[in-house]
Amino acid sequence: MEHSAGELNLVDEISGKKTPHLLYKKAIYDFNQSIKQQFEQGVSANQLIADRSFFIDTIIQSAWGRFRWNENLTSWRKSRISLLAVGGYGRAELHPNSDIDLLILLERSNYDLHRENIQSVIALLWDIGLEVGHSVRSMRECRSQASKDVTVLTALMEARTIAGDDELCSKILKQTSPDKMWTPKKFYRAKLNEQEIRHTKFNHTEYSLEPDVKNSPGGLRDIQTLLWVTSRKFGTASIHDLIEKEILTESEGKALIRGRDLLWKIRFGLHLLAKKKDDRLFFEHQQAISKMFGYRDSDQLAVEQFMQDYYRTALDINNINRLLLRYFDELITKPKSKITPINDRFQLRNDFLEVSRDTIFRENPTALIEMFVILGNREDIRGVHSKTIRLVQQHTNLIDDNFRESKEVTGLFLELLRSKYHLFTQLRRMERYGILGTYLPEFGRIIGQMQFDLFHIYTVDAHTLQVVRNMRRFRYKNQEQQFPIAAHIHHQLPKVELLYIAGLYHDIAKGLRGDHSELGVIIVRRFCERHRLGTWDTNLVCWLVENHLMMSTIAQRKDIHNPSVIREFALKVQDQIRLDYLYSLTVADINATNPNLWNSWRASLMRQLYLETRKLLRTGLENHVDRNDYLNQVKTHAIERLVEHQITPDETIGIWRSLDDDYFLSESISNIVWQTSVMKACGLSDSPVISIRDVTHRRRNDEGATQIFVYMKNAPRIFASIVSTLDALALDVVDAKIVSSTSEVILDTFTVLDLDGAPVGNKPFRKERIRTKLLKNLGSLHTPESSSMRRTSRALKHFMLKTEVTIVDNKENSILNVVAPDRPGLLAVIADIFVEMEITLISARITTLGERVEDVFHVSKEGTAIPEGSVRQLLMERICQDLDSHVAKVVI
Repeated sequence: MEHSAGELNLVDEISGKKTPHLLYKKAIYDFNQSIKQQFEQGVSANQLIADRSFFIDTIIQSAWGRFRWNENLTSWRKSRISLLAVGGYGRAELHPNSDIDLLILLERSNYDLHRENIQSVIALLWDIGLEVGHSVRSMRECRSQASKDVTVLTALMEARTIAGDDELCSKILKQTSPDKMWTPKKFYRAKLNEQEIRHTKFNHTEYSLEPDVKNSPGGLRDIQTLLWVTSRKFGTASIHDLIEKEILTESEGKALIRGRDLLWKIRFGLHLLAKKKDDRLFFEHQQAISKMFGYRDSDQLAVEQFMQDYYRTALDINNINRLLLRYFDELITKPKSKITPINDRFQLRNDFLEVSRDTIFRENPTALIEMFVILGNREDIRGVHSKTIRLVQQHTNLIDDNFRESKEVTGLFLELLRSKYHLFTQLRRMERYGILGTYLPEFGRIIGQMQFDLFHIYTVDAHTLQVVRNMRRFRYKNQEQQFPIAAHIHHQLPKVELLYIAGLYHDIAKGLRGDHSELGVIIVRRFCERHRLGTWDTNLVCWLVENHLMMSTIAQRKDIHNPSVIREFALKVQDQIRLDYLYSLTVADINATNPNLWNSWRASLMRQLYLETRKLLRTGLENHVDRNDYLNQVKTHAIERLVEHQITPDETIGIWRSLDDDYFLSESISNIVWQTSVMKACGLSDSPVISIRDVTHRRRNDEGATQIFVYMKNAPRIFASIVSTLDALALDVVDAKIVSSTSEVILDTFTVLDLDGAPVGNKPFRKERIRTKLLKNLGSLHTPESSSMRRTSRALKHFMLKTEVTIVDNKENSILNVVAPDRPGLLAVIADIFVEMEITLISARITTLGERVEDVFHVSKEGTAIPEGSVRQLLMERICQDLDSHVAKVVI
């Protein structure tokens, strides 16, 4: 942007005015509008932030010049004053709403001589709309504070004079130079510690769902950290200086410049959108920025394309940051070299792996994979030497089809998957060094690929590696408490590397057109053939990829108390080995999708499905249990247990007389005994009977849920009243079974979790409150308002997720599937529709996946399936309309 003579004349005109405030404000407003327009027209953010810095310099210089700083001073040389720009302003990197940080530097501690002028010029700057941050320090105070605080020193390193005596700036830079304080080694350690603290706040990942383009790993601050450290050591001032001094390779320097330019562009756009200093890429900003930058929906959403570019950029920046800091550590600390040979190609230098000579990868490309095998089988190796990392990155072009087909290379990769130590770390290193995505191009495609929803909290590649990490964790003793079955299974698997391959490939086809499970089979089969796996191994891996969602879907959406459901699942699994592999993959996958998904209820569902299926596989699939035999078996066992509760068989049969067979097919023996005991103890009256208990695994009190049994005379709106009450009590309903007897009595069982995803537990006052509230509201069939404790997340409103409803027939009833964004009161809305349309609810399975629910209702109308035609269509339309309009009423 060129500064016109008119703009400069305006500043001169302002300087001559006694009351210049309006002119200053107009100049600032016009300039801000100009850079906004230029940005929208495609002028680079690089140019605009430099222009803004120059413009703000001009305004501040003009304001400063309105005051006489040396008037009536007897010794100006001893009372000199200077106005310095520091921080991002000192670097001349001012985005539309960046901080304007000023240091008023005094030669002596004679603040009183300038007090009035300082107060007046700062007040003027604020009056005209520049929200400056300022500090006033003498030279001595600056030296003292800089010697104690590395952040003060860092700000001074970037200081430049805007107005006043420039010699003061030169003097303070000399007085705080490395030979006076903060040696390069000490400064490096301090900045490394700062970065570690900052990265920890963002969980050490570039892949945050709503990243901070300044402070997240791979953000602008990572680039600045490198420049600060190199400036302290080498006196460099820019990325170009680092390339010239061969601290950065040309390709690394270009990658940093590209990355910085993209982040500057994003940050500039964010400030314009938010109309304030805002460096977080919130969901709403992601969509607006992607549109602003010209991304368009195709096979991949525009916002997903934009975020993939961002994530890949952040990954590149973080990788270069890690590499250079590793290099600085070696250079600055200069430890005495202790070299230990490993083989002809590799050696250890002070416990860091390095090549024995620079030509190794050119001479023997297979060493590009071999090094990770060495790392995976040696727990004593601390990392990789920086020079070797560079050599790896410079030789990724050696990985071609011949390399990928090499028997030696594929054998090494399988050996890596069987390695003893830190497999996740090696795969993550391979990804960072550019090896994994080059060796497995199908994996390279998903690097940085986000899924713009509220279910997945990681990019596809990060999720995939997290799945493998979870699988590896099953080996450890400290995981046996949380994942007892998976930990036991892991040590029994005949070839554990097959599990890891399934983990690497289960989502490999995400983002491609079509079913990613089916497409994934085609891709993983090619991998298996290329790596010369046997037929049995290949078929197992392909089956796992194709069916990786099956077990979680059945556990969460079907009635796993029903023996026919277990048998159907067992027929698909076929044998114990497949069951073990699938269970391990499923548990690892759920925990790597979103940590909040794995709660006590899901753990208990998965455990029950696994154990019931294992039992059936052991007895033999050919031994089909007759329905009547199963019913008699359930009733016999329940009667035996009830005798122990002092209830006679005749009394039990009398209570059961009005219950049909479906009750005994869908309930566990434990529930039948509990509910029969409650009905016997309380009898039936005009008042509802409420019983509450925790159902936990006998060895794990934190696995399970709380069950609420409601026994009362049938009436309209019971379900709506119950679910609204439970919602108001901040309880998550995860399962509901509705049983209507022939005597017009209902037996409803609700399985719930507390806010922390666990059973209510040993909280008698909490349970009594639940019981009291239910009795009160069921007495009048009152439907309370949704609880303020359970607000819809801020992010939900930025995802245009519409409710989806499907209906399929199931003999004498219909299965109604509802997929919708989660929100308080959702079940109550659906229940009201059922009442209005005279739909009978038989059972419900409630599944919450992040911010999305997938609910399954078994319903009927007048004793049969929902008829095809207008009734079915109206039911689907009503649920969609009412739920989609309901979200607007929920407090955000």
